[in-house]
Amino acid sequence: MTKETAATVFLAGQDVPYSLHEYTYAPEGGPIGMQAAEALGSRPDSVLKTLVVEIDRKQPACVIAPVDQKLNLKKVAALFGGRNARMMSPEKAHELTGYQGGGTSPFGQKTDIPLVISQDAMTQDHIYINAGDQGFVVRIAPADVVRLRNAKVAEVGA
Repeated sequence: MTKETAATVFLAGQDVPYSLHEYTYAPEGGPIGMQAAEALGSRPDSVLKTLVVEIDRKQPACVIAPVDQKLNLKKVAALFGGRNARMMSPEKAHELTGYQGGGTSPFGQKTDIPLVISQDAMTQDHIYINAGDQGFVVRIAPADVVRLRNAKVAEVGA
């Protein structure tokens, strides 16, 4: 039986194809995204991390980027008309999204915050994104992510 999260509830109500996948979440074993890619038998550029940032210390935003890329926070800030961005604290991100660190999904967030997806992800047929829990991902077409969340597509890598 597949677990239910706010993300899976959200996706179940949409008319898009997707599949759910689990892997062993082991934070002590190195970068989680790279572990996920290996466990899923997928290239790192098709496994995406979901990060919550603050633009100019006031505006939240969600960024989806390949796990093998570093985020360029200046680029992200500029996308939202800001001067700088920083990672949001795990506690504040949890309060805003409803998800624990390592399990943040762009779908079914408690508060729908603006979303940007890496333009590099758009070259993939399918991508893996967190489905609302540690070690739990959804395989979905990147165009469906953009449509479902009205996401911006932009270069966000360093």
